[in-house]
Amino acid sequence: MDFSTTLFRCSSLGHIMTEPVSKAAKERGELSEGAKTHLIDVYVSRKYGRQTDIFSKYLEKGLTVEEDSITLFSRVKRKFYKKNEAHITNDFIMGTPDLYEGDAIDNASLIVDVKSPWDIFSFFRNLTKPINKDYYWQLMGYMALTGAKKAILAYCLVNLSEYMILDEERKLMYKMNAGTTENPEYIESCEKLRELFIYDDIPMKNRVIEFIIDRDEEEIKRIYDKVKKCREYLNKLEGSICGPEPQLA
Repeated sequence: MDFSTTLFRCSSLGHIMTEPVSKAAKERGELSEGAKTHLIDVYVSRKYGRQTDIFSKYLEKGLTVEEDSITLFSRVKRKFYKKNEAHITNDFIMGTPDLYEGDAIDNASLIVDVKSPWDIFSFFRNLTKPINKDYYWQLMGYMALTGAKKAILAYCLVNLSEYMILDEERKLMYKMNAGTTENPEYIESCEKLRELFIYDDIPMKNRVIEFIIDRDEEEIKRIYDKVKKCREYLNKLEGSICGPEPQLA
């Protein structure tokens, strides 16, 4: 199997863009150990059709409330945004940006990626954190694909879906060993749980945190150079595993 034309998802660029811990390895342009581990997963996925992705509650929330986050962002920005469904590629990378401004996705002026944090605490922690590196490289990749000059990483605080709240309440019952939904302590705990996941009392403008990223041609070149090295590494893996067939005596 030849990996010389393998395309990398923008959402995975953070894995391969990490630098080695050793200064000498970095100066030699080597891949980091984290990048190599990710590439082994890529190799197994491409060659054998297996996936390592685990469907977590955090990912589930992101998927189930995505439209709510887009609506919140649109209302705060006072501009209508529609979920982009177009998957785009170039010679190195591929991806599906959430939102864009411009005539078409492949000629966008602005890219927006929407994230839906699990709860109010994880949302507000982003106020004092530097931009998440994985998201930074994801958006730089989207700008490379679309030609956009700017990108926005938008954290949107939206309610957890009702069926997921009910699921959390069921888990709470088992943890508390409540025995019945009529248990006063359980009822009180469920009320607090709903307060944790429902945010209709908070002004919409306070439920969006933005990071703005400018297009950087040097960073985009770094992505492409790293993809080339990753392809070489994948082909080395193939060569080390798929040697000549053993000869029978």
